[in-house]
Amino acid sequence: MQEQENKQENVKEVKQPEKKFDKKHDKVKRTDRKAKSDFIENVVEVKSVVKVTKGGRQRRFQAVVVVGNKKGLVGLGIGKAAEVPEAVSKALNKANKNLIKVPIVEDRTIPHETIGIKGATRVVLKPASRGTGIIAGGAVRAVLELAGVKDIVSKSLGSRTKINMVNATLNGLKSLKTIEKVCELRGKTKEEILGWNYMN
Repeated sequence: MQEQENKQENVKEVKQPEKKFDKKHDKVKRTDRKAKSDFIENVVEVKSVVKVTKGGRQRRFQAVVVVGNKKGLVGLGIGKAAEVPEAVSKALNKANKNLIKVPIVEDRTIPHETIGIKGATRVVLKPASRGTGIIAGGAVRAVLELAGVKDIVSKSLGSRTKINMVNATLNGLKSLKTIEKVCELRGKTKEEILGWNYMN
């Protein structure tokens, strides 16, 4: 009887290190998640979609997620899956891979007016004076907030599909150029492009 009890104690002692290892492994995973916490995610839309096949209709979920760090980086991701959490997770991974850099002037607004187009949707973006805030709604506002823009005026024209509105906004932000970038591309100085009156 004593020998059996000793064997059981030895077995318990062998299992304990494995549990400690699992806990350490879980801690490593959590630190990886914290490293990506600089970006904020916003689920713009979740809807069910149906795919018709020979076997019948397959119902899935589509998620549209916008990711940004409010410092000039923003991205869009679209994911589809049988369950909503999986669709959001796929969209989040794609958004992190499709980040774009948005030029922000004076740490608050865009350098110039632009129009973003996607399909039948058009989004007009105009710089605004200090204290104006974000004059936008719905999906456009989500993109601008996560990009880090603080003062801007926008207007949506045409189709109001959320996916197209987000894509049109991103296309407009992609086309923005600072005065320094224009000077570099054209080989001119700020005075030649803006004029002496504007500089003074």
